[in-house]
Amino acid sequence: MPVEVFGPGYAFLPKSEVLTFGEMVRTVQASVELGVKKVRLTGGEPLMRRGVEDLVARIAAVAGVEDVAMTTNGILLNHHAGNLKLAGLNRVTVSLDALDSGIFSTMNGVGAKVERVLAGIETALHHGLQVKVNMVVQRGVNETEILPLLKWCREKKVTLRFIEFMDVGESNGWVKDQVVPAAEILNIVSSEFSSEMVAPEYPGEVARRWCFEDGEGEFGIISSVSKPFCSGCTRLRVSAEGKAFTCLFSAQGADLKKVLRECGNESEVVDFLRGLWTSRKDRYSEERGLVDLPKAEMSYLGG
Repeated sequence: MPVEVFGPGYAFLPKSEVLTFGEMVRTVQASVELGVKKVRLTGGEPLMRRGVEDLVARIAAVAGVEDVAMTTNGILLNHHAGNLKLAGLNRVTVSLDALDSGIFSTMNGVGAKVERVLAGIETALHHGLQVKVNMVVQRGVNETEILPLLKWCREKKVTLRFIEFMDVGESNGWVKDQVVPAAEILNIVSSEFSSEMVAPEYPGEVARRWCFEDGEGEFGIISSVSKPFCSGCTRLRVSAEGKAFTCLFSAQGADLKKVLRECGNESEVVDFLRGLWTSRKDRYSEERGLVDLPKAEMSYLGG
């Protein structure tokens, strides 16, 4: 969450405007009726939400939910990993853009210590959570960390996913020249490791994956800039205040909270979500450069 945006004087939402755990669970239940099987808690930073383990347990208990995951910056993971696993969390994805402390500090922008993130990953692995690492690659900042981080992940048996630097939101100073495209990332990896591309595990998988030829794991690349995949997107995002977004690059979401609070009939929530998804026309990544619309911040909408 950018410190220049969320500084000491920032006026956060009153608690009454934030979805309750019960409302989140109702959203999950309605989504399951429409075929959803995987639920991810993201942010902002989900581990800042008091009682998040209880939310995980309630979502994991919903009939039809097969997989509960979380994306986190990892700063608090060391303290929560054990309870999250007990609550029913299956997987955790940790944002980690560098092993070098100076480069890591530059990328996160809030003075976080890379040692705390690494400790959180170790604890998550110790408690049996599946772990993936997301690395946003930004030219001129951290592309020198591609191989060191990949080697570290191979050693820890953690899957690394490289993400092209994206124009999410309005505050990250995105310029296309700072994008390291997937092809270049793959060339860097190939300079030291032999790998082969593998088929997607499921429809709508956002990362293209490669397996190392020595059998020691895999890595992935998310290339929403150089190779957009809008047509195959299957992800619905719901913000903390109850706005439903059908695209990561959307400026505005639909008012799901109003439906949850005014409709007692669960079928109305299902109908709302069905109508929202079937009428979607989002394809921002495919139209990049052709449209100029404001976008919600990653810290608001999550990845």
